[in-house]
Amino acid sequence: MKNRKDFVADAFPFKKDLEGMTLKMLEQHFKLYEGYVKKTNEIQTKVETTDKSTANGVYSEIGELKRQETFAVNGMKLHEVYFGHLQGNGIPAGALLSMIEKDWGSIDAWKEEMIATGMSARGWAVLAFDFKDDRLHIYGSDAHNVGAVWNAATLIVLDVYEHAYFMDYGVSRKAYIDSFFKNLDWGFANTMVTKYGLDKAHQG
Repeated sequence: MKNRKDFVADAFPFKKDLEGMTLKMLEQHFKLYEGYVKKTNEIQTKVETTDKSTANGVYSEIGELKRQETFAVNGMKLHEVYFGHLQGNGIPAGALLSMIEKDWGSIDAWKEEMIATGMSARGWAVLAFDFKDDRLHIYGSDAHNVGAVWNAATLIVLDVYEHAYFMDYGVSRKAYIDSFFKNLDWGFANTMVTKYGLDKAHQG
């Protein structure tokens, strides 16, 4: 790829414990994100030089690189949104709140589905604006590249892999999810709504 540049990991944003999330857990989790950035760069560099004439549906280097590229890239991007909205006060506000109320009827109904998705998915619960029908959806994903939906803008990301909460919560995923909502920065999510003009596109 011409003019490709390596991705650079975001700076670690936390200086103290969050409500229900220790700084130590966040530091360890952030190291995993940094690993996804590193591997994304490594894979994309190798894609440039690998022998593409050997491509094969059973096994080939280019095939494996392309499969793992989606895992690394999505791992990088999802974590960036997740960490980006983790220093708020949890109070719903702004255009996104209005969009949620329009699509679910109430913030409580939306939260109920978001929690249920987080409790049942193996990797992620993602609130996304889907450009197919110009409305919000909550998608569950069992891995970074399993259950991902194309042509949709990611707005709120809940990481439910065990690494996101095991250090503080053990197997108590629901308690961790409750803490996630207490720390959710709706302002961060609303900046993405504004950036992409989603409030204007929302159901016409």
